[in-house]
Formats: sequence, C-alpha cells, structure tokens
Amino acid sequence: MADLPLLDGRQLQLIDLLHSTGSVTRTAEAMGQTQPTVSIWLARLRTQMGDSLFVRTAQGMQPTPRTEALIGTVRTVLAGLRAMAETPAAFDPATMQRRFRIFMTDASHITLLPRLFSHVRALAPGVTLEAAAIHAGMAAELEAGTADLALGLIPALEAGFYQQTLFDQDWVCLAHPDHPRIRPRSFGLKDYSREAHAGIVSGTGAQLLDSTVRRLGIERRVVLGIPGFLGLPAILSTTDLVATLPRHIGETLAQMGGLRVLRCPVPIPGFSVRQHWHARFHQDAGNRWLRGICAELFLRTAPARTGPR
Repeated sequence: MADLPLLDGRQLQLIDLLHSTGSVTRTAEAMGQTQPTVSIWLARLRTQMGDSLFVRTAQGMQPTPRTEALIGTVRTVLAGLRAMAETPAAFDPATMQRRFRIFMTDASHITLLPRLFSHVRALAPGVTLEAAAIHAGMAAELEAGTADLALGLIPALEAGFYQQTLFDQDWVCLAHPDHPRIRPRSFGLKDYSREAHAGIVSGTGAQLLDSTVRRLGIERRVVLGIPGFLGLPAILSTTDLVATLPRHIGETLAQMGGLRVLRCPVPIPGFSVRQHWHARFHQDAGNRWLRGICAELFLRTAPARTGPR
C-alpha cells in the first residue's frame, strides 16, 4: 500500500478556519490570502482527501461528517505545531522549579558543594540540588537526563560529553601543627618515608598517588586507610600521622582542623578538576545556567576552554 500524502500546516489551518467561520471569504482574510486562492486550495484538498469536506448551504459552508470526525485531530495537531514554533519563554532562575542531580567526588562535597548550594539557593529558591556519588553507570544517567553534571577528576567520561576545566590541582601534605618530628621548612622525602600515613583508599586521586609512589619506589607506610575525607581533620589533629592530598581539599581540611599544610616532597602529577555534561543537554537552558554558576564560582583558568572530548 502506497503511503498517503500528509497534510501540511496550511491545509490544517484551512480546515480549522473554514469550520469556525463557515465562510471562504473570512477564511481567506484570516489566512492573508485572496478568496480565489483559498478556493483553489480547498479544491485540491477535496481531491486529496476524497471528500467534499465542506458543502455550501444557506447557512454558509457546512462540514461533512468526515470533516466533523477529523476536526478534533486537526486542532490538536495545529496546537502542537504552534507550540513547536513558539519562541521559548525567557529563562528565569528566580521562578524555576527544578531538581539538579550532580555527580561529585567526596572532595567536592566538602570544597565545592557548600558554595554551590548557597549561591543557587540565593538565586533560585525553587531549585533543589542532589549530590550523587561517582559510579560506573553515571555516563548513562547523564545521557538519559536523570543527572545533569559531573564535577571532579573523572577520566571515565569521554565520547559524547562536553567538559570545562575549572581549576588545576597539585598536592600537599597535612600534619598536626605541633608534630614532634616534622619541621615544615625541611620536610623532605626521608621524612615522608619515615612517618606513618593516613590514606584515602578509593577514588581516582588515590589511584594517581599510589601509582606514582610505586613507580618512584618511595616508601609510604599507610597505617590507617579511610574511604573518604571527612574524618581526616579529627584523625590528624589527634595523632602524628601524615596525609597526602590534592591542594584544594587539603587546604580546606587544614582550615577546618587547624592542621599544618606542608609542601609535598613527592612529585605527584597534577590534574584538572572539570565539569562534564552530555551533548544532548548542551543547549538546555537549565543545564547551561547551572554550568555557568559552577564556572562563575570555581573557574580559575583563563581563557575557559570547552568542547566535546
């Protein structure tokens, strides 16, 4: 069976107006056309539909039963076409009601999330944020739109994703300010190898640290392994352990716990903290707004460089 020719928007508008006005003349005026032109269009439409569609009577052009059966569908389709053609309403964060879900590293929960939430709440009180843990299925969630952004060192997000570098990280060591053996100005590799360490046991940063220490053959005696950063200030402020951390989280925890920040004597490669989003939502107004907030708060590199990986 051959495909039937589809009606276009002009033909649907003709049916709708003629049904409403009962007049070819008024329909032509509403469509900005001459009466003969509309009559020609109606004749072609009758041939295409195989029905008279409208019949001239003393009360004007009256619809046939076929037209009456179709008019509801015609108006629904027209409404959809008009909605598609409308210019989107101006984006207003102050009135937006939306939940944003953001994948974050544990460090970002401490260093980035408080400032981000405070800023968003001031600008958009109807917006809620959810911080989600980094996991293997996050790429699929970002693509599906069940999550909006990912923040941190996340090398797993590759094809199909945009990224923007927010800031670069190097490494520092933390210790008790009155550590009995450490002298800040002379803290070197021998001191690093001699002291006992508290270490984060998960995450891409921890993997980078461990692989560098092994590659360089440096002894790092980890006597306490913990899954995240929150407990470190209490641990380091009550022991003589040393911790090796990216600078941003290290300086934040040092301020929280009154700890000493030391130059890291191990040449651990630096890395960039980035925000990632899927190409499907690159032009989404809400997603763009949230990315702009993150850049406004955390961007420390200029010029900003964005693009699909």
